[in-house]
Amino acid sequence: MISLTESSQALFARRWSHLQDPHVRALAWLLDAPDLLDPAAPQWGGLIASLGPHCGEQAAEWLSRLDAAPTEFHARLGLGATPRLGRYAEKLIATYFAQQGTLVAHGLQVQAGKSATIGEFDFLLREGATLLHWEFATKFYLLEGSGAGQAADYFVGPNLADTLGAKMGKILHRQLALGQHPAAQTYLPQPISRAQALVKGWLFYHPDQTLLDNDIGLHPQHCRGFWCALDEWHAAADQACLRLERLDWLAPASVQSEQCCTADQLRTELAAHFAHDSMPVLVALLADRGGKHIEIERGFIVPNDWRERAGQRRLQQIN
Repeated sequence: MISLTESSQALFARRWSHLQDPHVRALAWLLDAPDLLDPAAPQWGGLIASLGPHCGEQAAEWLSRLDAAPTEFHARLGLGATPRLGRYAEKLIATYFAQQGTLVAHGLQVQAGKSATIGEFDFLLREGATLLHWEFATKFYLLEGSGAGQAADYFVGPNLADTLGAKMGKILHRQLALGQHPAAQTYLPQPISRAQALVKGWLFYHPDQTLLDNDIGLHPQHCRGFWCALDEWHAAADQACLRLERLDWLAPASVQSEQCCTADQLRTELAAHFAHDSMPVLVALLADRGGKHIEIERGFIVPNDWRERAGQRRLQQIN
C-alpha cells in the first residue's frame, strides 16, 4: 500500500477550503499542487518546468477575489460548450499567466502554407527580456504493474490509449522542438530562449502495489490515489461518495450533501455502467466537514477485466 504522511486532499484543504467556485478551486490546484514530474530529475535533462512549490500570497489574494465574483472568469473560460479536460486546464492556467503579465500567446498554431499545420505552441511566455515556450499537460495514469519494472510505460491511461512514457516522449522530442522549425520563425517575436514542459496530474496505484525507488523522475510529492476493480472495492456501504465528471478531475471535490451518494448506490450505478462501457470511472470518497462534504480520497474503479486488458495493451505498445 502506498501512503503519505499527509494526503494531497488534506494539503489542498488546509490552504484552499475557503474557495467555493469549482473552477477557481481547479485553478488553485493547478497553481499549488506538486508537479507530476521532478524538474531536478536527471532523465528530463532540464526540460521540465515548474511553477514553484506553491503560489504566493498575491496569487492567493487574486484567487480569493475571483472566487467572490467569478462571472467574468467563467466567461473567459467559455464554459457554454464543455471543453476537453486538457483544453479546460489550459484555459485556466492561461488566465493566471495573463494576470501575471507574462502571457505572449496561448494555443498558437504554426502552419506551413495554407493547409499544413506543423504544430501548436501551448504557451509563449515572457521572462524578463527572454521568450519561453511551455508545453502544458494534465495527465491521469494508473500503474498497471503486470511486468517486473516500474518504467514510465507501466503508467497507463484509464482508457488504455497512452502511457506516461509515450506522452513524455512525444512532448520532449516533438512538441518542444516546434520553435526550431523554419515555419515557426514568422510566428515568433524573437528566438525562444528555453522550451520546457509543465506537467500536472494524478497517479493511481492498486492497494497491493508498493512504489519502489523512484528511478523514472516522478515528483516525490506527486498527487496520488488508488485504483481497483469493481469486485475489489470494499468501501463501507454508507460511505459518502461522488462520481467525478471529467472537468472535476483536477481539484479535490467539495460539494453539498445532496450531491453525494452512498458506496452501495455507487456500486449499483457502476455495475450498470460497466455492463455497456469499459471506461474506468473516477470516484471521490467524502467526509462531512461542517455541512460541506469534502474529498478525502479518490480512485479509479475499473472493470473486472481491466488489469488483463491493460497488460495486453502495454505489451502491444512495446512490440
